Amino acid sequence: MSAVANPATVAECLRVGAGFSQGDRNWIAEQFATLDSRLAGFHADATELEVSVKDREAKGQKVTLECWIAGRQKIVTTSAEEDLHAALNDVRDDLRRRLNDAKTKQEPRHNKHLRDVPPPAAELEPDTDPARAEAETV
Repeated sequence: MSAVANPATVAECLRVGAGFSQGDRNWIAEQFATLDSRLAGFHADATELEVSVKDREAKGQKVTLECWIAGRQKIVTTSAEEDLHAALNDVRDDLRRRLNDAKTKQEPRHNKHLRDVPPPAAELEPDTDPARAEAETV
C-alpha cells in the first residue's frame, strides 16, 4: 500500500457515542492505540471510528465499535462482555482482525499463501475425451 500523507490514528478519528462521555474518550483512545498501526494505511480525512455502549455496567451491557473508511464497507464489531475494559479490548481486537481480513480480500496478490495454492486437479489434467476435442475444433 502506498504511503499516506495524513495517516489515520485512533486519537484523531475516534468519536464517543451513547453511554460514554467526552471524559472517557482519552481512556478509550489509549485502549485502542494498538489500532494505529493498522489504520495508518488510510487517510485520516476518510476514516471514522465510533464507540458506544448500551446499558453501561449493567448485566446485559453491549459495546459497539463502528469503523467507516472511504471506499470500503462499514465494519461493526460488538461485545457483550460484562467487564467494560474487557469489552473494549474485545471490539478492538475484532476490528483489527476484520481490517486485516478486508485487506487480504482486497489485495490477495500480496498474500503469499493465496499465491502458492495449486490449481484444482481438473485444471492440471488435459481433456482426454476425443468426442469433446472434435466438437471444440468444429
